[in-house]
This record gives sequence, structure tokens and C-alpha cells, in this order.
Amino acid sequence: MFCISGFSCPHCGASNSQQKKTRNCSITSSTNLFVILISTLHLVSWIGAGNAAPVHTDTGAMMYLSNFGWLDPSSKKIGSQSLIDIRKSIQDFQAFAGLNITGELDEETVETMSLPRCGVRDKIGHDARRRKRYALQGSRWKVKNLTYRIAKYPRLVEVLGRDRVDAEIDEAFAVWQGATDLTFTRKSTGKVHIEIRFENREHGDGDPFDGEGGTLAHAYFPVYGGDAHFDDDEKWTIKTYRGTNLFQVAAHEFGHSLGLSHSDVRDSLMAPFYRGYNPKFKLHSDDVIAIQSLYGKKTTPPPPPPRTPSPARPPNKFPITPAATSPSSGKENSKLCNDPKIDAITTMSDGNTYAFKGSEVYRLTDNGIFFGYPKKIFILFPGLPNDIDGAFTWSNDKTYFFKGSHYWRYTNMTMDASYPKSISDGFSGIPTNIDTAFVWGGNGKIYFFKGDQYWRFDPARTPPVSFGYPKPISNWNDIPNNLDAALKYSNGYTYFFKGNKYWRFNDRSFSIDTADPPFPRAVGSWWYGCGKSNTMKNGSPTSNDYNDADVGEYDDKNADSEARDNKGLGTDSQDSRGSETNSGKSWWKKAWSWTKNIFG
Repeated sequence: MFCISGFSCPHCGASNSQQKKTRNCSITSSTNLFVILISTLHLVSWIGAGNAAPVHTDTGAMMYLSNFGWLDPSSKKIGSQSLIDIRKSIQDFQAFAGLNITGELDEETVETMSLPRCGVRDKIGHDARRRKRYALQGSRWKVKNLTYRIAKYPRLVEVLGRDRVDAEIDEAFAVWQGATDLTFTRKSTGKVHIEIRFENREHGDGDPFDGEGGTLAHAYFPVYGGDAHFDDDEKWTIKTYRGTNLFQVAAHEFGHSLGLSHSDVRDSLMAPFYRGYNPKFKLHSDDVIAIQSLYGKKTTPPPPPPRTPSPARPPNKFPITPAATSPSSGKENSKLCNDPKIDAITTMSDGNTYAFKGSEVYRLTDNGIFFGYPKKIFILFPGLPNDIDGAFTWSNDKTYFFKGSHYWRYTNMTMDASYPKSISDGFSGIPTNIDTAFVWGGNGKIYFFKGDQYWRFDPARTPPVSFGYPKPISNWNDIPNNLDAALKYSNGYTYFFKGNKYWRFNDRSFSIDTADPPFPRAVGSWWYGCGKSNTMKNGSPTSNDYNDADVGEYDDKNADSEARDNKGLGTDSQDSRGSETNSGKSWWKKAWSWTKNIFG
């Protein structure tokens, strides 16, 4: 248990064990006014796979918040800040980390704090404001031909192989070279722009490492020299799930060396949370936009891939804008415009968004309905019934459809063997005849809505539906009951559909988004192109099109807003991210292994 000093707690009689020293990055914890649940926290900067430092005291939590930039550095004790300030800091972190915004140190927040992560602060300056999903520190190199040197190799270099260490570092720099005109040249002697060292404990920069399982690495922005240091007490590994993957950490740290701060896009390389080795690395679009905002777009062809496979985190499944750029429909669909109510909507692994209505399926584009649609469901999705209840696409690229008491699983548009199956078998704890299903971008979990209640399904938990569900939909702050469909769109918002209206939900502020015109809006005109010319201007949607006016990047005035209390939405679940830190595997590996029969 975790207690805030100044409040009585019947569970906190024994003294708390001492917290391990932390570094300068920051995750928010939360302050329940009475008792705050806390599980074992593994703190600090790229935290290792095991033996990380737990936080057992309120002082430790405040130090954690302060060290990572979420609290004023002078406020490492509860008594020096008001509970309102502490709660606001917790909410800011929860919004940054994509968590339910409760302002409390709930289970989900605590588990996110225990994730392996980078040692650079999340907020540069106490009053820093985020204007984009990515963040820039403010300094950059004035030249594009940069040099670097590994001034001190790891102690296990003879085991790893010097050539292999060189190759890992080279490839980590190549990640950024592939998106810009920057070049990186390794030198063995002389002055260089970026010096790389493997050090342990106190090593002369005022940021001592803490041994195995604590701080993994830290790097300095260009204005401070750009050097990168790696904790030599860690078990650095190459191309394996064991230990700490050198490539993944190095690629992230070199982003700091080039001027990038942490991103709040959970799948980006510059997100602070370490995900371990993944052989299918692809630089996220958020990282590309960030680095190109500093150094410009690449004007020369990228070099061939350095190797196959190449490690890091799961690739981004969906594009930032709808993938369909082919010819759009020359006229609106009268059936859908006259009755915009749909049964389900989902973005599939091909990046295209499909809406289902009765016996037909519609493919949506930037400016309405894709040419040649609608199509009959039985033609496009053989074996799938009409009038489905809901659909979502999971991180394994499988799409799940629900109707009545059964569900169907498809790979692209082909039904997998042995389907359909009973919902009670594959999605234990979920009711039949649901209204809608979707994956919420705020925490990556699956939500089912029915009537005035919702259920959260976490395939990495046993049982997958936590105690306390179902909960009232009123927790979602003005989202209506009896929904028709819901969608996590590629722009980071969640969309809810009912009848001829839709609501855009800001996952970061946990509220219906603020816009002009306000929400709810008419589905037909904004999504299906009803009553509009459906013409293209200079190859882009017209200014009246929904993509231009509705699904852009987060508005600044919403990005930093304080969300209303979501009344404990999903706070009792285990966050599946980082649940395999002891083995070095990423969270989705565990989810797949635990639910092999369901999610294949």
C-alpha cells in the first residue's frame, strides 16, 4: 500500500523500505486523498529488465515526479506542494502516457511507472507546454555531417564482439540518417561531435549510474554536447530478447543527442518507455516528423537496409492519414446519406477504414465513399453474416467481428479456420449482443459497450475482465448510451457513432473534443461526403472535407487541458505494456502467448 503523509491509513503500520536512487526523467504517480494502491515500482531512466528500484514511500513518489519533470524540483516532499498541484502533475503525466486521467496513483499509473524507460526528463522546464505529439528540446546541430566515437566500449565487449557493438551503434545512427540528410561517420581518434561511453556508477558528469537494473543510459542534447552514456553494469545484448537490447536504447538516446525530447505517442521510438528487442523495426511517423522539423526532409535516396531483421518496437499499424488515395466516388451514396446509421466501423491492417451497414460494407476515403462501394459483405468477407454488432482490429493484424453470441476472426478479408466461435469461449466476461467494440488508444485495451454499460477486456490479464466491470458509460463524459459504432482512428482520436451523429473523443483530456462546429456532428456530411461536391483540389481533399476539418492533429488548446475525473475508468487493470520486463520481451509478446487460442 502507498500512503500520503498527513492522512491516516490502517494498512501502513510498518516502515517502508528505502527507495533506490533515481535519475532525471519523470513519470507521474497519483495522490488519492486517503489510501493509494501501489505495486512494486521499477523506477527511472531506461530501467532494466530486473532488480529495478521500487517506490515504497510518499517521498519517493514525489522525488520520482520531480526527477522526471512533472513536479517543481523544489517540491520533493508532499508538504511543500498542495494536493491540487500534485493531482494536476499526476493528471499531466497520465495524459502524456496515454492513461486514464484520474489524478490518482491508481494501479494502471503505478504499473506504467514500473515500465522500463529512458533517463531524460519528459518535461524540459517546469512550465513546458506541448504543442505537438512529438517534442523538440530546442537545440540542434548546425552541420549535417556528424562524427562520433565509442570512446569506451562495454566491459563485455569480448563476449559481444567489438565489431558487433560497432554495427549496433552504426545502425542506431542509420535510423535517423534514413529520415534526413544527416550523415554519421565513426572515428577512432580526434575530436567528434558525439562521444559514446559505457560507464558505471559515478563517471564524472554528475549523473551517476546505479548498477544493474536501474538507469540504463542517458544522453545530452546538442547544446550540452550530444554525448551518450550507457550503464556498463547492464547486461547489454544484441539481436536477442534476453538482457537489454543495445540497438533499441542507442537509437532512442541518439534521438536526444540530435535534439529530440520525449514523445507522448506510445509507439514512437522517442516515447520514454523502453519496449525491448523487436526484430521488426520501423521508425514511427511521429519520429520522422520530429527529426525532419529540425533537419529537413531527406533529399537523397536512403541507403539500403543495414540488415534484416532490425530490432526495436512494433511497427505502426495505421497511417496518420487514411491510406486510400485512389479515385473517390463521383456521387454520394443515397442509401447511406438518407440513413447514416451504421452497424460497425474499423480500420483494418491495410490502413483502410470500413463501415458496415446491413448487408453492405463501405470503404471510406478522405472525401467520402471509395469508388465501387458499397459491396456486399458476403463478397468482400466470405462467411461473415449481415447486420454485425461490432468490429475491431487488434495489434496482431487480425480483425474481429461480433454478432449475437459469436465472433469471427479475419486475416485481411479471409476468415481464419475454426471460426466463428462463441464469445464466452474467446472473450470470457463479455456479454452477447454488444452495441460496439473498439481498441482505445488511451491504453491499448479492448472496450465493449452495451446499453448504458461498458466492459474492458485485457488479454494479458487473468481474468481478462477485471473486477468491477461493467461500469456506466457515463464515466466517458457525455458519450451517449446505446451506441451504434466506435473507432480508434489513425489521428489519435476515438470516434463514437449513434444514429446520424458522431462524437470526437480526445483521449488525452478524456473528454469530448472542443471544436467549431462543436460535437456531435452530422455523420453524413463529415464522413460520407453527403451534400458535398466530392471534388479534389490539387490532389488533396477540399477544405470542406472531413479529413481537413475534423481529423487533423491535436489542437493546442486541447493537448494540455486538464481532463475531468473519469471516475476510475479502468484503473483496476494491469497495463499490458511492459509486462514482460523480466524476460526482455515486449508487452504484446506476453499478450499473444497468454491468448494464443484467441488472438493467434
